Amino acid sequence: MIRLRSILFNTLFYANLILRMIFLTPVYFLLPRKQAYAIPKAWARSSNWLFAKVNGTHFEIEGLENIPKSGGYILAPKHQSFWDTYALLPWLNDPVYILKRELMWIPLFGWYLWKQRMIPVNRGARGKVMLEVLKRTRIEMAAGRQLIIYPEGTRRPPGAAPEYKYGIARMYRDLGVPVVPVAMHPGLFWPRRQTLRYPGHFKVRILPAIQPGLEPDVFFKRLVEETEKASDELLIETARDNPHVPLPPTAAQRLKELQAKV
Repeated sequence: MIRLRSILFNTLFYANLILRMIFLTPVYFLLPRKQAYAIPKAWARSSNWLFAKVNGTHFEIEGLENIPKSGGYILAPKHQSFWDTYALLPWLNDPVYILKRELMWIPLFGWYLWKQRMIPVNRGARGKVMLEVLKRTRIEMAAGRQLIIYPEGTRRPPGAAPEYKYGIARMYRDLGVPVVPVAMHPGLFWPRRQTLRYPGHFKVRILPAIQPGLEPDVFFKRLVEETEKASDELLIETARDNPHVPLPPTAAQRLKELQAKV
């Protein structure tokens, strides 16, 4: 049954994405940029609805009050799944992503990213290219936008040892804005590099913002410690509440380590 529901969900998910991009393209590109953002946000809502109704996977968000009400800030979520690249869009005002430049080359999809002034980067680039990325980021955040950064850089399986990149500490120092950590485990239900989607329930926990002004090393240590503490708590809770969901080896091993500390 899980396999059949997964096939149905995956089919509807990508059909929903492709058909919306095709049929809503004229409207999207005629609207002013910020108004046009309503179209991707509506797609995100519909995808969350499909995940719940077709796949039986529900989520709730804790800590929405920790999102700054105005001004620019950095949202720093754990990154485990394609799900966490879009699912929070309806709760964000005007987010901008730093993303790999290859995504901008995808027909239609890349055009949508271009319209929203997403910031492409060559992951292997250094020096002047990164300075240009920072310059673009300052311009967007000065307009009150929210920057989305995945501190570990790429998708990581649930429970995996943290591999945070120091680049977020440099962005924190140079941009001088709050950083809002986010812990969650969508990767248990939408595993990376797999087509199966598991039913269940999980939480997204938005933590209190780390205010600007700390030394980069102090900030970095605090970001890792606070995010990983919340992530461990949610891993225990999510595994307990969803015993039917198979745990990847990284999550099973981390649970053993946490249980041994009790």
